[in-house]
Amino acid sequence: MVALIPQPILKDMSNLDTMLARYKRAESIKELWRPTFEECYEYSMPARESFYPTSAGQSKTDKIFDETAVVGVQEFASRLQAGIVPNFARWAELISGSEVPQEQRKDTNADLDEVTNYIFEMLQNSNFAQEVHESFLDLAVGTGALLIEEGDAIRPIRFTAVPLSRLTLDTGPNDVIDTTYRTRKIKASNIKLIYPKAVLPAEIQRQLDNGNDLFVQIIECVSRNYTVPNVEQYDMTVFGTNPQHIYEQKKFVGEGSNPYVVFRWSKAAGEVYGRGPLLNSMPAIKTCNLVIEMILENAQMSISGMYQIEDDGIINVDTIQLLPGTIIPRSPSSRGLEPITPAGRFDVADLVLKDMRTNIKRALYNEMLGDPNTTPMSATEVAERMADLSRQIGSSFGRLQAEMVTPLLQRVIHILKKQGRIDIPTVNGREIKVLSTSPLAQAQANQDISGFNRFLELIGARFGPQLVNILVDNNEATKFLAEKFGIPARLIRSKEQMNQAIAEITTAVQQQQQMQQGLQQGEAPADEGQETPTG
Repeated sequence: MVALIPQPILKDMSNLDTMLARYKRAESIKELWRPTFEECYEYSMPARESFYPTSAGQSKTDKIFDETAVVGVQEFASRLQAGIVPNFARWAELISGSEVPQEQRKDTNADLDEVTNYIFEMLQNSNFAQEVHESFLDLAVGTGALLIEEGDAIRPIRFTAVPLSRLTLDTGPNDVIDTTYRTRKIKASNIKLIYPKAVLPAEIQRQLDNGNDLFVQIIECVSRNYTVPNVEQYDMTVFGTNPQHIYEQKKFVGEGSNPYVVFRWSKAAGEVYGRGPLLNSMPAIKTCNLVIEMILENAQMSISGMYQIEDDGIINVDTIQLLPGTIIPRSPSSRGLEPITPAGRFDVADLVLKDMRTNIKRALYNEMLGDPNTTPMSATEVAERMADLSRQIGSSFGRLQAEMVTPLLQRVIHILKKQGRIDIPTVNGREIKVLSTSPLAQAQANQDISGFNRFLELIGARFGPQLVNILVDNNEATKFLAEKFGIPARLIRSKEQMNQAIAEITTAVQQQQQMQQGLQQGEAPADEGQETPTG
């Protein structure tokens, strides 16, 4: 039973003792997870930063004998990035919320479409694609984190993937992550560059004045301030433990002001850290590594063999070398060096490995498109498998939408509004909401389109196509399909424009009919005036 440190009152966050007490409490919770996290990283991501102190250049692959998990985690991160936030694509749309009047949504969506283009242009010019892949690697364990900061004039937004080993989390009254601690070890001379308003302790300043640029471990804390009602506000405190000192404090106000976006794959009730697919596949990963290790040991015995000798005092076991051309003396009365037959064969290992590797790939969602060496699948089968992938990770996909996609866009919009680059209302789901258009979200939309098409086919085949035209509003059906296909709102006519176009088409048809009638009436007298030829 682990004794938890009582949580201090939230009102006095500027006090260093309160900050340290809260940090120690959060660290005590993370300490329970540290062995589990380290085991996942040792078997699947050995190159990532360890949760325990290591030296530079230290070998971390001693436990890895099978690379299925190592390759599978990289494939998982790439597949997740391609499915949720694909490179060089618009994977979300800003559309008008429920509080926008219906008659204004057409123009509002057209304006938001231009803003969306600009936002994704900024994302493509930033380092988002590189850093989000690193955070998805941590998400395979359960929890990923992105730090989104203001950049420079060339790249207004800067992303940083914060590794889980440097991250300590805490939850608030709603069981939502509201406090993030990031541990950093930086040079004392760089503190002022990173935190321009920082105040250095006297002893560190004295070391710098003497020309000693030492490394200092600091903790960057961003915590939700609940004392201000109906306003999203965060308090940032940069402090150190040795020496105990507060370097800088500031406040962030508004939706999207929190620079940290922390997201989880799934979680159990009451837990702070998430549980990723890698945790479920760890038994199979360790089994594969154990089987490969035993196979290698068996192969070593098969190659070098095991031998027995009679202890006759002639053969010295310490000097025997089993090399080609080696002559080993023996006594005439002894049998010399004799090989030992192995106890059995290890052919069953192939069956175990095949099952375990399949389970690992299935747990990491790496077998959704089948074996590329077999007969290629049709486009329909590929679409169905992508839809099946969307169903399998449906709950996690919904959590990522709420904890990653929406907060990420809110943070980007907050930065661009602060820099004066865009001017839109708050993305709060009422005035403006985020609509996901990623491939995984489109897979669900494709199911809706297929269901609509089957409905039309069934009604047309059972009752005739005339009833379909009577039953279904063609204008609304077209808008529904355009929304499901992700067609930009500016390409769809408004109701007034559609009525005007119908009126113009009707007028053009009527004029054409009148011209035809006029031609026919003009030809009739000419026919009557013609003389009938006589025989």
